[in-house]
Amino acid sequence: MASVYKTLSGSDKHEKETGEKKNKQRVLILSSRGVTMRHRHLLQDLYSLMPHSRKEAKLDTKTKLYQLNELAGMNNPQARVLCAIVQLADFDPGIESPDSLDKLTSPELYNCNNVLFFEARKGKDLYCWMSKPPNGPTVKFHLQNLHTMEELNFIGNCLKGSRPILSFDAAFEKQAHLRVIKELCTQIFGVPKSSRKVKPFVDHVMAFTVADGKIWIRVYQINESEVGKKKPAVDGEEEEMEDAPAPKKKGAKSDFDVNLVEIGPRFVLTPIVIQESSFGGPIIYENKEFVSPNQIRSDLRKSKAGRFNTRSDAQRDSKIKHADLGLTSHGGRRKEKDPLSDQVLFA
Repeated sequence: MASVYKTLSGSDKHEKETGEKKNKQRVLILSSRGVTMRHRHLLQDLYSLMPHSRKEAKLDTKTKLYQLNELAGMNNPQARVLCAIVQLADFDPGIESPDSLDKLTSPELYNCNNVLFFEARKGKDLYCWMSKPPNGPTVKFHLQNLHTMEELNFIGNCLKGSRPILSFDAAFEKQAHLRVIKELCTQIFGVPKSSRKVKPFVDHVMAFTVADGKIWIRVYQINESEVGKKKPAVDGEEEEMEDAPAPKKKGAKSDFDVNLVEIGPRFVLTPIVIQESSFGGPIIYENKEFVSPNQIRSDLRKSKAGRFNTRSDAQRDSKIKHADLGLTSHGGRRKEKDPLSDQVLFA
C-alpha cells in the first residue's frame, strides 16, 4: 500500500525544462493468435534488435484492434496500479476510485507510444500493423519473403542492445505515403540514446529499400578490419591479404576497411492502407495494386478446375462420337451386332 500511496500522491508538477530535448520512444511488440514458428522467431529477432521494445502476450481479437491503444497505455506501472484499485473498488464500495484514472488516456502516461502488431491469418499469411497511439497514423502491411536469423545462418553479428543506423532509399522522399512510412519506421526502429537497455555503440545498419512498390528490409553489421589483415569470410571463403602498408609512428591513427555483413532477419513489406488515427479513422491512402493472397489462391484453384473441366468435356465428346459411330461398349464388352444389320447380311 505504501507504493500505491506514493504513486497516487505524487505531485503533478512538470520537471524543469532542460535545453536538450529527450527522445522517448517505446515500442510494444505483440502478435495475434495463430502465428507459426517462423513468425514467432521473427518477433524474437526484432525484440533482440530493439532494446527499447516491450513484448506482450498474444491478442485474442483480430477485429477490435483499437484495444491495442489501451494495451499500450496499460504497460505503464502507474496505470496498472490505478486499475488494480478500480478492481478493488468494484468489490468494496468503501474504496473510492482515484481521480487520476481519467489521465490514463493522455499521451504523457503512455509507457509505449509505438505499437508493432503482427496479425496471422489462416496459418500462412502475416500482416504487420505499425501505429503511433493515441493519435495515429496507422499503416497496414502484408509481410512476405520472411527469413529469420537462425534460418539464414549469416556470419554477421552485432552487440545486443546497440543502436542501429537507419538507411532509407531516396525513393521515400518522392511520394507522400512513403514519407509517412519513413517517419513511422524512424520512430519505431530508431533506438533512442536514453533507453534504459541501450549500449553506447553503433555497430549495425538497418536498410529500407523501395522496389516494385514494396519495402525491402535488411540488417547489416558494420565490420571494420585493419588494412593488411584478412577480411572476414564470406560464403566460407577468406579473402586474400592485402599488401601491408609501412609501419606508422606511435600514436598515429591506423587505416580501416569498412564493409557490411548481413545479419538478418530479412523480409518484405507491401503497404496496403494508411489510416489517419491509431487503429481506426478514415483511410488516407490505399494501395490499388495490392492483390490479397486469398484472391491469388482462389485464381489458382479456378485455373486447376478449368483444366479438369476441359479434360472432362473432351472425354464426354469422345463418348458421344463413339456412340454415333456404333463403337460404344456395354459394361466393358463389345456391343452385340444386330443379325439383320447390313454388316451381317452382306458380309
